[in-house]
Amino acid sequence: EVQLVESGGGLAQPGGSLRLSCAVSGITLDSYAVGWFRQGPGEEREGVSCISNSDGTSYTADSVRGRFTISSDNAKNTVYLQMNSLKSEDTGVYYCAAILVIRNSQCIQWSVGPYGMDYWGEGTLVTVSS
Repeated sequence: EVQLVESGGGLAQPGGSLRLSCAVSGITLDSYAVGWFRQGPGEEREGVSCISNSDGTSYTADSVRGRFTISSDNAKNTVYLQMNSLKSEDTGVYYCAAILVIRNSQCIQWSVGPYGMDYWGEGTLVTVSS
């Protein structure tokens, strides 16, 4: 059974930091691109960041570039999202997702939208507020 389990969400003040974790089981990070989507109140789900160990590529949305960093630990089969300089507009549910790598630059899918993902986590809530 494949599971993607997110953790690390919570309340942070503007300018603060949080680190999200996505613990992956049942698939390996060598075969799947894994990353994060988020959905703010009343908004559509959007791609935030992705990492693909299979082809060494990654993707980070313009809205978070320079503030969020994605990384992975193959030994723990876990993907992390370090979020710094948080803003109120970063508030939302953050979902971990995985897609089988079948072409180069599979992470480009995160720029297209939440389509075609093979697996999803249940999400973790991030609230940025003073």
